[in-house]
Amino acid sequence: MSGNIVDEARAWTAVQKRDRSFDGQFVTGVLSTGIYCRPSCAARHPKRENVRFFARAEQAEAAGLRACLRCRPNDVARDEAAVKRVIDAIRSAETAPRLDELAALAGYSSSHLQRIFKRATGLSPAAYGRALRSERVKEALDGGATVTGAIYDAGYGSASRFYEEGKMGMKPGVWKNGGAGVTVHWSIIDTSLGAMMVAATDKGICCLSFNEDEAALRKRFPKADLQRGEAAFSELFAQVVKQVERPGRPHNIPLDVQGTAFQEAVWQELRKIPEGETRSYADIAAAIGKPKAVRAVGSANGANNVAVLIPCHRVVRSDGKMGGYAYGTEIKQKLLEKERG
Repeated sequence: MSGNIVDEARAWTAVQKRDRSFDGQFVTGVLSTGIYCRPSCAARHPKRENVRFFARAEQAEAAGLRACLRCRPNDVARDEAAVKRVIDAIRSAETAPRLDELAALAGYSSSHLQRIFKRATGLSPAAYGRALRSERVKEALDGGATVTGAIYDAGYGSASRFYEEGKMGMKPGVWKNGGAGVTVHWSIIDTSLGAMMVAATDKGICCLSFNEDEAALRKRFPKADLQRGEAAFSELFAQVVKQVERPGRPHNIPLDVQGTAFQEAVWQELRKIPEGETRSYADIAAAIGKPKAVRAVGSANGANNVAVLIPCHRVVRSDGKMGGYAYGTEIKQKLLEKERG
């Protein structure tokens, strides 16, 4: 949905679900009461024949409707402006701003800022800042910077701070040197979905794929020390097998992965999809506050190196068809069938 055009079928579904991810994309005009609301408004649903959808609040007001006092749809634009100011502040700051400082800039309480920021980006302000700094380190290393220089230029006060914040065991030199100095333990395990390759560093699972071999892992980490999984990793790998055989169960399997701020927002949204259910690429784009970034969502989905644990198999095309999957649509279909059990 964009411009002055609203897909009424999707809009009505969003209203029925009170889907907050559609707030700001359109407003719901209720002709019988003369008001317009956010899609997520908690008020009782009107009859469909009394509803008209508008891409912008101004259009609803031009039609003679007034803003709902319960959901305050006019606040959406204010929220968007506040989130933009906070993002700009995080990006321009030399050191990570405190939440109360960002809240004061936005003109909101800290808790409200947390809520609207996460709704818009998929991350908290602190997590967004961490992902941004890590992304800058990677970009600097890819551009030829030294590890130390990249860390400090990205806004970390010390190298140890970078390692403390990082969610992965691989130090930044891995990005530059193809895994040099890192030991990756791997194994190929038979499952009901076929041969599964699982690999891990000391911090967690860094790769989970199907019908691949050591050569594929070598492409991901060309200079890493690849070793067959030892007894110390048998329990971790067994947990992964259980998750693959019964996907969708809550798990605490540690992951050693990292992406850009955008990719991490997409991956976090994938984890929110209930087991057995699916979402379209457009749904994910809307949920992270980037409704026009459908192609980018597809790319982020494809960049996921840990199948099942980050459930990219739950994303389908807008027409409901399976769409692509790195390991074949048959495995994708089987994973969904297992979840729906």
